[in-house]
Amino acid sequence: MDKRDREKLDDVLNQLQNTQRNMLGGLYGDFFGSGSTSNGSGATGNSPFGGAPVSGNSTGNRPSANVQGGSGVDPLEDAKNALNEFNTKVNEATANGVRPATKTADKEEENAEPKEPEEDPMETLDKLVGLDTIKGDVKELTNFVKIQKTRKDAGLKSVPVSLHLVFTGNPGTGKTTVARIISKLYKNIGVLSKGQLVETDRSGLVAGYVGQTAIKTQELIKKAMGGVLFIDEAYALSQKDDAFGQEAIDTILKAMEDHRDDLVVIVAGYTEPMEKFINSNPGLKSRFNKYIEFPDYTIDELMEIFDMNCKKYDYVIEDETKQHVKELITQRKLASNGNFANAREIRNLFEEIITNQASRIAGIEDLKPEDMMKITNEDLFDKAPEDEDKHDSKADVKSGDEKKAADNKSDDQEKTDDKPDDPEKADNKMDDQEKDEVKTDNQE
Repeated sequence: MDKRDREKLDDVLNQLQNTQRNMLGGLYGDFFGSGSTSNGSGATGNSPFGGAPVSGNSTGNRPSANVQGGSGVDPLEDAKNALNEFNTKVNEATANGVRPATKTADKEEENAEPKEPEEDPMETLDKLVGLDTIKGDVKELTNFVKIQKTRKDAGLKSVPVSLHLVFTGNPGTGKTTVARIISKLYKNIGVLSKGQLVETDRSGLVAGYVGQTAIKTQELIKKAMGGVLFIDEAYALSQKDDAFGQEAIDTILKAMEDHRDDLVVIVAGYTEPMEKFINSNPGLKSRFNKYIEFPDYTIDELMEIFDMNCKKYDYVIEDETKQHVKELITQRKLASNGNFANAREIRNLFEEIITNQASRIAGIEDLKPEDMMKITNEDLFDKAPEDEDKHDSKADVKSGDEKKAADNKSDDQEKTDDKPDDPEKADNKMDDQEKDEVKTDNQE
């Protein structure tokens, strides 16, 4: 706040305080100051409200009231006038965005964490992957609207221009993101007062009973006032024999007319259904005359989006693994039959891969940061349940084989212990024993 604004604020606050003091002092003098002088030149006492000494004429313009004699201005009427004057000052200050400073507010302001400065919406637009044609269209539109507003402010005639837009294209091509950027751009150039984006679809507009749809739609429009109302798959509102959808359309059209200076509506959806939707209603066709087509991302752009997700959430992917990710993206896009969800599909793929990575490293006892950051080839595919069962079966089989081998070894050992010696060796052994006995007898 600069010095001029601070002086203006102080002036308004002083007026408020003086008016309040005069009002309360006047009430005190009228009702309790029986000793007040009638000419307003002096005072017999001080006001208990912290103001200056209370005179019989508290405002300097209103004559002193004489309650006892019934002459002069009625004190109730005098108080009413003072209160009206006070309320007028308060309303003027509120309209100018001024509020009295309080200790609590000052303390909260001191303790509040500093907010990061918002990025310029045009810079945000330039950082988006691809969308070169879209960026050019948005910049042209913004420049045109800006110049027309500048001409109007300068007292020149301006060309009427519809700010409402139709976004067409497949899902995940950046329509919602660009709508949010446009809402901020429109606020920056002064054509919108707030610049917020309110997203919805048929379910957010249509109610279950006739008459309730208009109320539900009006509530959403009220939230979007000063910003952009973004309706995804808007063609769902225009169906055969659909009274509810038509009620929502009529309510939106009326709001676009009544609040043309502070409400922008952007409708979005697949290209062909959106064209049929706009052409189905003369009111829609006359208000939506600017189309922006969002093309599908190329494989290289999709890979760039995947890399951005990795960098954003501190993941590192090796070059070999990155090439396999690119092959996965290509396979999914070819298998989609024209229903590929573009950036949304990449987001889903990224979440699948980091989920697999979490499962892979969950069993590591001493996890290091590089372990949690690294994405490998093993993380690109889900581990099928049958593979896990097969692994468990192999472990069971191995365990069974080891047990069987141990049992066989034990049996062999037992058989070895019980097996008799060779017959010839046994006979020779007997002969030796007999010879030893004969030798012993001869010695005896």
